[in-house]
Amino acid sequence: MGNPLLHSIHVHPVKAFRSLPLREVAVEPWGPAGDRRWMLIDDGGRVVTQRRHPRLALAAAEPLPGGGLRLSAPGREPVTVAVPAPGGRTERAEVFRDRIDVVPAEDDAVHAWCSAFLGAGVRLVHLDDPATRRPVDPEFALPGETVSLADGYPLLLTTTASLDALNALVAGGGHADEGPLPMNRFRPNLVLRGTAAWAEDTWSRITVGEVAFRVAKPSGRCVVTTTDQRTAERGREPLHSLGRHRRFGDRLVFGQNLVPLAPGTVRVGDPVTVLA
Repeated sequence: MGNPLLHSIHVHPVKAFRSLPLREVAVEPWGPAGDRRWMLIDDGGRVVTQRRHPRLALAAAEPLPGGGLRLSAPGREPVTVAVPAPGGRTERAEVFRDRIDVVPAEDDAVHAWCSAFLGAGVRLVHLDDPATRRPVDPEFALPGETVSLADGYPLLLTTTASLDALNALVAGGGHADEGPLPMNRFRPNLVLRGTAAWAEDTWSRITVGEVAFRVAKPSGRCVVTTTDQRTAERGREPLHSLGRHRRFGDRLVFGQNLVPLAPGTVRVGDPVTVLA
């Protein structure tokens, strides 16, 4: 194999909305700058994702200067939302097993826009202080590590070689008509090329350009991976093939969760070094 390189970078300004490709991104202790600092919650304060509402794949969020967003979706006029003013009212929200403080968007029209698009009562909230609000899962964390509104870890890494290998499994299985699957099914932050398939399973520490990362744990996959990110339609792959070939305990695994060891900037084309 050749030397591994950073193939692509992706962020998700609103959790569960469409991914946004970038050429470079600043890596902060809790994840890529601008990644998953906003999310939708329901009337009970629970996070709303594509698990329950695959239609979220059709919504997009474009970052604006100052941290605000321009939201767009099929059939709706775009709307803009500003970052809430510092010191604003917080409320409790539930992100899977975590209960954290978040700040609601200040414009009621934004909540109405999101609810109308989704066909369900939701509100848009912001993580104002990622340095303190939410620790990484203590079972796999080092002291002081925190995370944004991502599922559990600051970054998700995948590789093109592993996707090729998975697509070969899909092609040889009972749902070949659903493949080949694109990488956006897995909603990664960093995609590498130039590795062997599944090589990332053996890594514990890597550098991407100037930034060192700890490989915290494999990424267990859910029903979101079966959602076509262009149409919001669901199939059976890749979970069918992962269940047959990539089952680790009770998890169906594709990709690795990363924690940065120090801040820095990564760029498409950066060399990747496996340190351990």
